[in-house]
Amino acid sequence: MKKALLALSVFTVLSCTSGEQSDEVIEEVKDINVLVGTYTGRESQGIYQFSFNPVTGEASEAQFMAESDDPSFLALSEDQNFIYAVSEVNGGSIRAFSRTDTSMTFINEQSSGGVHPCHVAIDKTGKWVFAGNYTSGSLAVLPILENGGIGEPTQIIKHSGTGPNKERQEGPHVHSVNIAPDNKALFVPDLGIDKVKAYYFNDSTGVLSPGKDMEVLPGSGPRHFTFHPNGKYAYVLQELTGTVTSFSYLDGDLTRLEEYSTLPKGFEGKNSSADIHISADGEYLYASNRYHDSIVVFKIDTSNGTLEQVSHHSVLGQIPRNFAISPDGNFVLVANQESDNVVIFKRDTTNGKLEPLDKEVKVSMPVCLVFADN
Repeated sequence: MKKALLALSVFTVLSCTSGEQSDEVIEEVKDINVLVGTYTGRESQGIYQFSFNPVTGEASEAQFMAESDDPSFLALSEDQNFIYAVSEVNGGSIRAFSRTDTSMTFINEQSSGGVHPCHVAIDKTGKWVFAGNYTSGSLAVLPILENGGIGEPTQIIKHSGTGPNKERQEGPHVHSVNIAPDNKALFVPDLGIDKVKAYYFNDSTGVLSPGKDMEVLPGSGPRHFTFHPNGKYAYVLQELTGTVTSFSYLDGDLTRLEEYSTLPKGFEGKNSSADIHISADGEYLYASNRYHDSIVVFKIDTSNGTLEQVSHHSVLGQIPRNFAISPDGNFVLVANQESDNVVIFKRDTTNGKLEPLDKEVKVSMPVCLVFADN
């Protein structure tokens, strides 16, 4: 895909008699890369990548980068030189890869400390990886080595309990691991026990200690979690009820605020909410709904963290398990697991709404998107 060129024209009026002179300065806008985690149950072989133009919204075809079994969630190091991927097979593991803008190289693999890891995150120091294991309801801390690889888990924590939904909440099910912006705490939504488990974090030793847990409504099934850019508010998305719960955050602790539906008023069909993100300007919150197959947009009142539903947008595919907002905030890319496509939307920064661009990237079972600017 060709790189876009921005033309910046500077006009200088020389005199009434000599006329106008135009000096045109050409600024090159580079494509950025988008990494794609997948399920490998059909045609996918692992991790893919495509280039994306942040001016036009054009995207290249997806290129195969690294073989891996069910790399359904990815975490990118701050320097963007390393990728950490879950692998949901053979008991569960985290795999480390080095990367450039054109290649990925496997470094090593360690146990995730449980079964079926579905989420991975890196602390703010870049020294520790957190793994969340769905089936075993556990989480683990793993050290990052000097070569970018990972060491064996230094701490494994197993949750306990059940919820009222006997089919989905027969035991604990950790669904994500989320480090606070100040690196003081880790928040772990557990779908099986209707809690956001909280742990204080010592980033020198990598040790987690019990914090102030937050309960959500019974049968909600908390899944994914995000912080507001101002660091004062946080939001958890409930998979089973399609709701968002808001919290205030201060010095390692959450305080529960309000709850909001992600679905249209009066909707009574099948739904399973999946992913949640906030625009970098802090003005809008987005969440994905599977089966309803939509992205919901909320306006955020940044003075108190409250939400107001703005609109719903079809994802033009099936089962939007994950999505990502471009670094400049101008686009939203949606990974539709069952229709094998990543659909590109233009984002209106003035009202938060999405407009489809009739552009997509074909990838088998895409379930995680990560922007990388190198």
